[in-house]
Amino acid sequence: MTTSTPATSADAEVDLAIEGMTCASCVARVEKRLTRLPGVEATVNLPLESAHVRRPQGVTDADLVQAVAAAGYFATVTRSHSEDPAPDADHVHTEYRGDDLWRRLRVSAVLTVPVVLLSMVPAWQFAGWQWVVAVLALPVATWGAWPFHVAAARAARHGTSTMDTLVSIGVVAATLWSLWALLLGGAGELGASMRMSLVPSREHAGAPELYLEVAAVVTTFLLAGRYAEHRSKRRAGDALRSLLELGAKEAERVVVGPDGRPVASGDGARSTERVAVAALRAGDLFTVRPGEKIATDGEVVEGTSAVDVSLLTGEPVPVDVGPGDPVTGAAVNSSGHLLVRATRVGEETTLAQIGRLVARAQTGKAPVQRLADRISAVFVPIVLVLAVLTLGGWLLAGAGAQFAFTAAVAVLIIACPCALGLATPTALLVGTGRGAQLGVLIKGPEILESTRRVDTVVLDKTGTVTAGAMALERLVPADGVDPDDALRYAAAVEDRSEHPIARAVADAAPTAGAEAAAGADGVTVGALQVFDFRSTPGGGVEAVVRTAHSGLGTELSGGLTARRVAVGRLGWLDETGARVPDEVRDAVGRTERDGATAVVVAWDGTARAVLVLRDPVKPTSARAVAELTALGLHPVLLTGDSEGAARAAAAEVGIDEVIARVLPADKAEVVARLQREGRTVAMVGDGVNDAAALAVADLGLAMGTGTDVAIEAGDITLVRGDLRAAATAVRLSRRTLRVIKQNLFWAFAYNVAAIPLAAAGLLNPIIAGAAMAASSVIVVTNSLRLRHAG
Repeated sequence: MTTSTPATSADAEVDLAIEGMTCASCVARVEKRLTRLPGVEATVNLPLESAHVRRPQGVTDADLVQAVAAAGYFATVTRSHSEDPAPDADHVHTEYRGDDLWRRLRVSAVLTVPVVLLSMVPAWQFAGWQWVVAVLALPVATWGAWPFHVAAARAARHGTSTMDTLVSIGVVAATLWSLWALLLGGAGELGASMRMSLVPSREHAGAPELYLEVAAVVTTFLLAGRYAEHRSKRRAGDALRSLLELGAKEAERVVVGPDGRPVASGDGARSTERVAVAALRAGDLFTVRPGEKIATDGEVVEGTSAVDVSLLTGEPVPVDVGPGDPVTGAAVNSSGHLLVRATRVGEETTLAQIGRLVARAQTGKAPVQRLADRISAVFVPIVLVLAVLTLGGWLLAGAGAQFAFTAAVAVLIIACPCALGLATPTALLVGTGRGAQLGVLIKGPEILESTRRVDTVVLDKTGTVTAGAMALERLVPADGVDPDDALRYAAAVEDRSEHPIARAVADAAPTAGAEAAAGADGVTVGALQVFDFRSTPGGGVEAVVRTAHSGLGTELSGGLTARRVAVGRLGWLDETGARVPDEVRDAVGRTERDGATAVVVAWDGTARAVLVLRDPVKPTSARAVAELTALGLHPVLLTGDSEGAARAAAAEVGIDEVIARVLPADKAEVVARLQREGRTVAMVGDGVNDAAALAVADLGLAMGTGTDVAIEAGDITLVRGDLRAAATAVRLSRRTLRVIKQNLFWAFAYNVAAIPLAAAGLLNPIIAGAAMAASSVIVVTNSLRLRHAG
């Protein structure tokens, strides 16, 4: 990132969508132009094709757009000041570019196939074949290659060169030479055929050769690579859109009169109206029904409920709220009806703040510069100079014009980076295809470099190492209490509650073989019937349970007995005056110190058993941690849960370093702190609260069973939700990166070896084209070895 003067509190943040960047040198030019403006700080991101700019009041949005235009690119303001984001502007430009590339690729591929067959198979060269080839190849070399020509011209205007420069020069040189040969050199005569010779003759002997198939093949292959790259970029930009979609779209706002008091409807209830969330203002009252998302950050005015915040925190335990308690926008109201007063709206909400964390992390992550781009910055000028020196040198040496020009064209053709264009896309295509079979999705080539350097892997606990949902771990009965009876009574009462912990208890009760006790006054669970159900928010639930005669309780007609059963936290039972034996109280203490959740079941005024609930570790997590450790990675468990729960999970899977009680917004800072300590960090997570950490990490691995925003912010998606896929992803990524580097080596090696032969006049451009094709075959064959990786 390039910066200028420090920003002040009066500075405004602006996001730009930038069209036309293709390599790292483009990023440098845009940043340089933007930061020339006084007081401007700019960070340009190549994969997202965007820039995040901080500007003082004296610099306008139009100044920023003009600066980008001066660098040779097109910019659109997508967010400025406190205005709402406008992702559709970037969406329109991006989709247009994708459609344009796909259209050019399809047309070019269809035209290139007959061009190659007619040019390379002498038996198919009928009278006038060369004119047919010209008609088919010219649209490919001009219209199909137009994006490369435009990028090369833009770079030339600014005195630089990129890989597009090599492509454009190679295509143009091959096309112009072929047109000259057809129109003026005699190659257009009917009955002429391609002359195949290893070494060009210094004396003119027959018509010059055509290289139209070279221009067509180079264009088609590189269009395919560019389109694949575009799709990767497009997916990377979807994270913020997915994040914004998590929030509620509408709110039921309470209508307030001129006196500031709620207006009553005809039946005496509050009058409400459905409005867009964007219409809410701080201080507005709105209602939230059970099952609805909370519209924005606020404070509960009336009502009690259990609020599911796992969407934002990733933690499975819901939060009980009542009057005066804060609530977060996008959290789900699980049970009761709430009246909430909005406290923060728009960009001030927790959801919006997490969105900004993701945006800043993604924008600030320096893109991995492609090796081909770094080398081509020096390689292209050298090739151009060598081609000119070859032409001039042979002319001065007394060779014929055709021989001199043939040698110069051979230099350009052999230098044309067809294999360079295939090196990354083919390896990535095969590697990602194999990854898909193994449940691993790799988003792009820029991700692979990180896997080689990673030495620390940070694992989110909930949903990643653990199942992400509460489950009954064990039941600790008091002396003389049947544990099966305790579980059945607790489950019968909890089945009437909508609280997630209650659902875990109800689901744990065995029902096989139980007789249904039908009745109209309650809900039956197995042989139990529940009625007179009562719930105390934040405390527990109680009800009268009627069951088959057991010799206990009050006997009812029909041989049934009934007892009042209470299930809840220990403190609530103490408040109700229930007697709690010492063994029950000790069991609750041990459970809470161990980081689990303790629920006590009581009947007849006495606590009878402790239900221990925990988010269980996935069966494959311990094996996954062992595999990651074997790859040389140091595992770290990161969670917002308690220290005890975190230590228990870590001990079960074999992790020594634990970072617990981390707030959702602070997870990215923990990753950044580890990076400042000199570690190269991979992050594995699944929740919205993990999205910023996934983006800021050197390598982000998102569990495919998690939220969409986490998946979009991650670099690699583990489709199966199995942590063992993280080790598979690292192994596959490292091997794919190794194959890409091998491909690049062979692509450059043949250039370095063959350019001197071409300049010496020992390489016919036809052979140069064949050598280029051979290098492509080597690259593709090497990439295909990844089909059996894993």
